[in-house]
Amino acid sequence: MDYSRKISERLWNMPDKGERESRREETFIDDIIQKSHIEKELLSNLEGIKTVFDGGAGCGRFSILLAKYGCFVTHFDISQPMIDKAKELAEREGVLDKITFLRGALEDLGDFDDKSFDMVISFDAPVSYTHPHQEQVIGELVRICKKRIVISVSSRLGSLPYLANPINKHQFILDENCEDPYVKWCLGNWSNAIETFHFDKNSVEKLWSEGLMGGREEIEEYERGGTPWCITYTFMPDELKSILQRFGVKNINLAGPGAYARTIPNELLVKIMNDPKQRSEFLEFCYRYDSNPFVCGMGKDNLLANGEL
Repeated sequence: MDYSRKISERLWNMPDKGERESRREETFIDDIIQKSHIEKELLSNLEGIKTVFDGGAGCGRFSILLAKYGCFVTHFDISQPMIDKAKELAEREGVLDKITFLRGALEDLGDFDDKSFDMVISFDAPVSYTHPHQEQVIGELVRICKKRIVISVSSRLGSLPYLANPINKHQFILDENCEDPYVKWCLGNWSNAIETFHFDKNSVEKLWSEGLMGGREEIEEYERGGTPWCITYTFMPDELKSILQRFGVKNINLAGPGAYARTIPNELLVKIMNDPKQRSEFLEFCYRYDSNPFVCGMGKDNLLANGEL
């Protein structure tokens, strides 16, 4: 088994993953913006959609949403804790009977027939965690799709600024007083991250040319028994579009959720999010701005693609 898959399985099956991931929209503003964008994209493309495959479905944010709109959803994920949380949330929302829960890896979709689902979705970049098989995985997601595919992958242009900003996540913390351990770590590590930072041109050039975040150090940490972040392949916009076209996807639209919000400081983002009217209007404008093809590569984390078969 490839190290990318081994590392992903260990990371996403940590016991607290289900609970923590289900609360991201209560914790981080960039998650609110990204998921709002995806929700708008999905709900505007549901005509004729009855069956959906959600690959890397996590805690069911979109499986449950689509089930509430009458779709029958296959919820597929590598993480048992997140599947368990998704089942709990689906039962609470009254849609447990519309969702089939399956545990598995995106590298293994051979049991599904061609054109099995009207719509295939995969969000928050699980495709990027399947390196070096990311193109094959996209091909398999297209193969099992009948009408429409909507996926998000890690964005290379969106990721490059992280190498010059070790405190990038601070901008999107919704409540500094929350109990989330990652929020506490970000705030506690603020000064040290700034003091120890230096701009490493070689690292930037390497990511720019190769598109890969992680590798040897993550493998070594895994072998020591640690739980490193996933080895992640980041895509350029034209690269993702070309791959999808090669597999027969047409009328592809790209977007970069979070591109507009990257320009706004935390204090103002928090103020906007805490006012229902401002929040609604802001999210509507973010959707329009982030859907512009000229900014699609600069989404906060993900590059979103929507196309037809």
